[in-house]
Amino acid sequence: MASLVYFQFTFAAITLILLAGSVLGRMNIKAWMAFVPLWLIFSYTVGAFSLWGGGFLYHWGVIDYSGGYVIHLSSGIAGFTAAYWVGPRLKSDRERFPPNNVLLMLAGAGLLWMGWSGFNGGAPYAANVNASIAVLNTNICAATSLLIWTSLDVVFFGKPSVIGAVQGMMTGLVCITPGAGLVQSWAAIVMGMLSGSIPWVSMMILHKKSSLLQKVDDTLGVFHTHAVAGLLGGLLTGLFAEPALCRLILPVSNSRGAFYGGEGRVQFLKQLVAALFVIGWNIVSTTIILLGIRLFIPLRMPDDQLMIGDDAVHGEEAYALWGDGEKYDPTRHGWNSSMYAEEIAPSPYINGARGVTINL
Repeated sequence: MASLVYFQFTFAAITLILLAGSVLGRMNIKAWMAFVPLWLIFSYTVGAFSLWGGGFLYHWGVIDYSGGYVIHLSSGIAGFTAAYWVGPRLKSDRERFPPNNVLLMLAGAGLLWMGWSGFNGGAPYAANVNASIAVLNTNICAATSLLIWTSLDVVFFGKPSVIGAVQGMMTGLVCITPGAGLVQSWAAIVMGMLSGSIPWVSMMILHKKSSLLQKVDDTLGVFHTHAVAGLLGGLLTGLFAEPALCRLILPVSNSRGAFYGGEGRVQFLKQLVAALFVIGWNIVSTTIILLGIRLFIPLRMPDDQLMIGDDAVHGEEAYALWGDGEKYDPTRHGWNSSMYAEEIAPSPYINGARGVTINL
C-alpha cells in the first residue's frame, strides 16, 4: 500500500508539472499556489479515480495502463484551458523563445526516457509479463516516434533538429503510456509511427492555421505533445490491446482491442467516450477554478514585472551573469545586506564580465 500511495502521489505531481508548461513565463505565483491544490482535488482526482480507483470508467472496462488519459490528456487539456484564461506572455517572449541550454535539454530528455521505462514498467506493481513488455514497448515506441519526427523535419525543413527529436521522443512516450503493457511490440511500432507524425502535423501545420491555437499561448506546446499524443495513444490502445495481456491485469473479462474482434469491437468506443469525459471535465473544472481564483488574485503578472523577468522579480535569476553594460544591483540580484555584513566592490574590468568581491 505504501508503494501504491507513493506511486500515485508522484503521478499527481507529474501531471501538475506538465500543466505548468502551458502557463510558464507569465502566471502569477500566488495564483499558481492557489490553483495547485484546487486542481488536484477537483480535477485530477476525479479523472484518476474514474479510471484507476474503481470509478465508473474503470468498471466499464476503459483501458489506461499508465496514465495516457489520467496524466497526459488531462494535463494537456487543462494546460491549454489555463493558458487561455491566464493570457499570453509578452510579445517579445512569444516571438523568440529558444531553449536556454540544448545540452541540458538532452540530458533531461535522457533522464526522462529512462524514468519513463521505470513508471511504465512499475505500473502493474509487480514483476510480471505486463511489466516486462511495457518496458520494451516504451523504448520501441519512443525510438520509432523520434525517428519519424526527425525524418519529417528533414523532409519539410531540409535538416534534422535536436529539439524536434526530443519532441518526437516525448510524443512516443506519451502515446505508448495508455497501452504499454497491453499491446504487442509490432503495435508499439505502429503507435510510434503515428505518434511521430500526427502530433507533428498538429504542432507544425495545424497550429499555424488555427486562430484558436495561435491565440492561446501554450508556452511549451503541452497541448500537442501530451493532449494530442495521449488521446492518440488511448484510442490506439482500443484497437491493439492484446487479449492475453488484458486478462492478466484488467478487471473486465474478455477485454481486447477492436483489432482482435469479438467484444473488442466496443473497446474503441469505450476509449473514445472516456477521452471525451476527461476532456470535458478538465475544461469545465479548470475554468471554474481559475475564474474563482481570479476574483481574489490576478492570474497574470503585470507587464512591468514581466519586463524584469518572472524569475528576477522574485529577487532571483537562473544565471548570475553580469555583462553587456549591466550594473550589479544587490536588491535585484538577491543579496541581503542585512543578513551579511558585506562590502561589495564592482569589478574594474569595465568592458568584460562583471563580478563582485564579498567580505563576510
